Amino acid sequence: MELNLERPDDFLFVRKADAHAVTVVDRVFTQSLILTRATVIDDWGVSDIARMTVANIEPILALAPDVVLLGTGAHQRFPSQEVLAAFLKQGVGVEVMDNGAAARTWDILAGEGRDVVAAFVLCDRP
Repeated sequence: MELNLERPDDFLFVRKADAHAVTVVDRVFTQSLILTRATVIDDWGVSDIARMTVANIEPILALAPDVVLLGTGAHQRFPSQEVLAAFLKQGVGVEVMDNGAAARTWDILAGEGRDVVAAFVLCDRP
């Protein structure tokens, strides 16, 4: 599903997203990634939300966002309470949703110039 008809110039927008791939502008990513308004941190190394650890979110926390959109694949799946608590201890809000919803929300918040980071968990199997 095409998310954007226009191509914003001031941030990296998500054109398509599902459980297996995310298209940022015109580049397709098939490994989990972290997205800021200006950069993509590819091959994040998380392929299963159930196995996500506090160490996995350190690169996200290092960016010091106000809010994190955590895309968890085809369905909304919450990480452990320990991971959620680590975000809260740093004063970072986290919204957990499926990848499609995270992509749509990303485009809105990033387009408004918000201090937001999106992290997409992608699985290898189509």
